[in-house]
Amino acid sequence: MSLSVNEASAVLRQATRETIRRRSMLFMIQGGLLVLAGIVALLSPIFASTFFIVFLGWMLVIAGIAQAIGLIGATQVHYFWLQLISAVLAVIVGFMLISRPEAGLLAAALLMVAYFMVDGLQRVVFALMIRPMRNWGWMLLSGITGILVAFVLVWNLPGAAGWLIGLLLGIELIAVGGAMTFLAWDLRRATALG
Repeated sequence: MSLSVNEASAVLRQATRETIRRRSMLFMIQGGLLVLAGIVALLSPIFASTFFIVFLGWMLVIAGIAQAIGLIGATQVHYFWLQLISAVLAVIVGFMLISRPEAGLLAAALLMVAYFMVDGLQRVVFALMIRPMRNWGWMLLSGITGILVAFVLVWNLPGAAGWLIGLLLGIELIAVGGAMTFLAWDLRRATALG
């Protein structure tokens, strides 16, 4: 017995929805932490360059670990490897920023471009996989935001690297956290209503 493309897609979407529903509290916690980290980043772009780069590095490490924790037991989902790459990149980039803050803001900006691009792409793919769900557009918007953040950084380098990185990181983290929180909240509410 073989499935049509539409039937296989429906099965995949249902499995993805079920995974998110089962882990909705973890998604909401992760989303809330990302929003909080985004607000902190928006409020702190004028800190000394070294402190800011180290601060940014720790935010990425925490976000990458939280994303990896969210993937525990979700290996059956097709977007798993893309999300895992995104989580690993976040941790690697974060530790690079922490261990070599003197490398400068330009290097940090280039690393952020790579992270925002890969993470944005994985969120666009994820959004398209869950497309029939309510609020899937928030995840799509957060992915597009990540990709746009990468392009804005490239266009404004090297002059604005210092303050622009903090501003754009804050926007990015709020977009990702908000999308995850709305998606998980909606699934919890829909499940509670029956």
